[in-house]
Amino acid sequence: MLSFGIGGTAVLLAGVSADLVIGRSSETVLPHFPHARPGPRVSGSFYSRARRQTVGWTISYPPGHASGDAPPVCVVLHGYDSDHRYAFTTLDLQTAQAQLVNGKPLAPVVLASIDGGDTYWHRRRDGDDPIAMILDEYLPLLADRHLETHKIAVLGWSMGGYGSLLLAELSGIVTTVVAERPAIWPSYEVAQSVNSTAFDSAAEWQRCSVMARSAALQRSAVRVDCGLSDPFLPASQALEKVLHRPSSVNLSPGGHDATFWAGRGPAQLRFIASHLA
Repeated sequence: MLSFGIGGTAVLLAGVSADLVIGRSSETVLPHFPHARPGPRVSGSFYSRARRQTVGWTISYPPGHASGDAPPVCVVLHGYDSDHRYAFTTLDLQTAQAQLVNGKPLAPVVLASIDGGDTYWHRRRDGDDPIAMILDEYLPLLADRHLETHKIAVLGWSMGGYGSLLLAELSGIVTTVVAERPAIWPSYEVAQSVNSTAFDSAAEWQRCSVMARSAALQRSAVRVDCGLSDPFLPASQALEKVLHRPSSVNLSPGGHDATFWAGRGPAQLRFIASHLA
């Protein structure tokens, strides 16, 4: 039996598979809601100097927009064992992006996903640095496509939820952040016992702690979603305390799976559109 705690709250991981904890899900139930026809999506790839490999990306435009238009951008960070396509092929975020609220569309926001590997969205010992890739390579690519990148939103789930918080803390350009069940490990030892690829060392875990620099999140609008049966529930509860904004953290029934993530997509896109616009 493996247990851990954050802020005095313990979670028992006995019988919980690594697939569940890191967010793999074999089946996804998508929500139903009124929506317009989703806008176009464009995909491509480039060689990332920051990651030392070729990475893929996808840009999803809101309804009524296309290449050359300049809506604000929400960067989308995938979870573990995933890539830039997952947000659209599995979570169907392009439909949430096209939702209608009282018959009216959301304020337009572009969703821009990119491959971060399984590095937990932080610089690794071997030099793989997905945060630098976003800031120094992907945002300039988006700007070259005439998108507004001076102030951005960021949305991520599981590993990407952790990454979205880290990006918001390290960068002064993130005004809105949504972290879906962020995979925040309470110690290096726990991370190693469940997912040995998360961090290279205890020093790296400490250096990349989102809890240690959580004060930096005060400059952003923050939304955190987590299920009550999620192994990372204590982390979300701890965030609720340090953010001093109870309404920022939304707890509801559910586990660590794609059905929960997809189900929260419409509300998260409304949150992003209302703050980023």
